[in-house]
Amino acid sequence: MSKECEELHKLFNNMKRLSFPFDDKDIPKNGIYILFENRERAHGGDRIARIGTHTGNDQLPSRLNQHFLNEY
Repeated sequence: MSKECEELHKLFNNMKRLSFPFDDKDIPKNGIYILFENRERAHGGDRIARIGTHTGNDQLPSRLNQHFLNEY
């Protein structure tokens, strides 16, 4: 694995996390999201399974709901 991958895992594993179900008011309206795979490890922390964003303005909460309410 690359050093960059390891650094990203360290950075994101140390950030605040939210779980589904979540309150939309706790989610920023715009930004990127990082999803971790349950029970999988990488680089000494939880494994990042997906990094993504949303289309349109103020759509991040909606995009996250799509991930958890629909199969992806």
